[in-house]
Amino acid sequence: MKFGKWLKKQIEQSLPEWREQFLRYKELKRRVNAVSGCCPPSLAEEAEFVATLDAEIDKINAFFIEQEEEFVIRHRELQEDIKRALDRKAAAGVPAAQHEAEVAAIRRDIVNFHGEMVLLLNYSSINYIGLAKILKKYDKRTGAVLLLPVIATVQEQPFYKTETVSQMVRECEAMLEAVPPTAPEGQVAARRDCEALAVAEQSIFRNTVAALLIMQDVRAGSSTEGRHSLPPLTLPDSDWLRSFQPPSPIPIFQ
Repeated sequence: MKFGKWLKKQIEQSLPEWREQFLRYKELKRRVNAVSGCCPPSLAEEAEFVATLDAEIDKINAFFIEQEEEFVIRHRELQEDIKRALDRKAAAGVPAAQHEAEVAAIRRDIVNFHGEMVLLLNYSSINYIGLAKILKKYDKRTGAVLLLPVIATVQEQPFYKTETVSQMVRECEAMLEAVPPTAPEGQVAARRDCEALAVAEQSIFRNTVAALLIMQDVRAGSSTEGRHSLPPLTLPDSDWLRSFQPPSPIPIFQ
């Protein structure tokens, strides 16, 4: 699969409000193709290309930082919600139905929060791959050597260093363990969980699992493998994620 088509599919599977925040790969490719391939680019041509690239990197960074800061706040709020729910469970006089409804709502919030963070990690991965690919195209067409110095700079940017978000993704699983279903009968609890996940799947959960599998694939070894490869990514490996794996293989782009 051509990278441009693969990127378009990934953008479509992200949250709608994120779509304008991705790398403008098509526009950058157009600029690369406009450069004469028979001789090195002029200083003006290269400066214009680098300026466009820098603007895209700044945009990606700004969006990632904004989302990360919002996720840190939401992570703290979810932890507080869980503590309040557990405290109320221990308190006398709280109706069981009320407590079960509260726990179900918290579990749905955790699943959706987890999904949004995984999509942000996917956002980071595919933008990085897009930058590496467009730089390879530029160097190949012009004989320039922009790839290594630009990628070295990119690897110091916030959107590339995703440790905070990755850690919160892992902690979401611990949150789900801390707030188990509370229905008195196991079958009722299981059905409620399935219904909650089905609701999430219709919004972002299905895309989250697809993104998770893609990230594991491209970070294990991709066409950008080498000194500028994405670092290995350690994400949750749980039964409830594996059960939603799509049957189709992950496309290999060109």
